[in-house]
Amino acid sequence: MSETQAAAPVDQVVPVEEYEPYCAVEHQLGVLFRRSRALSAEMGREVHPELEPGAYSILVRIGEAAPARSSDLAAYFGVGKATISRQLKVLEELGLVGREPDPLDGRAHLLGLTDEGRLRLDRARSARQRRFHAMLGTWPEEDVRLLGRMLARLNALTDAYR
Repeated sequence: MSETQAAAPVDQVVPVEEYEPYCAVEHQLGVLFRRSRALSAEMGREVHPELEPGAYSILVRIGEAAPARSSDLAAYFGVGKATISRQLKVLEELGLVGREPDPLDGRAHLLGLTDEGRLRLDRARSARQRRFHAMLGTWPEEDVRLLGRMLARLNALTDAYR
């Protein structure tokens, strides 16, 4: 669809050919998301056999953003505070995450990885990186870089539409 064409109203039937490239992207993203969830579950089990798939993503985010507040994590993932609290409780019980009082707000706590959490997460990440290298190792390096740039571009757009 060109920039001069207006989007069709929601209740108007649009010829599928007009959206074919977008449908192909949607389909491939669906496949990627399903595989990504499966990979996250597998990586979570590598970190700790009792770790739930959703908790692995939280653990990764804490590693990236520490020190982090639970409310910031809830906002980042678009879930309620109760959901984050349940996951954090498990991560703490497994010894992967620790909390300390927030010096700027005595009611809040800051979360970070424990030494054990960092060690286990680093091991799982190394395994994941080896897997991606094995999958994409036959591609020219510029293609891998292009894929990274295009995914970053898509993620930036996705953030704008939240």
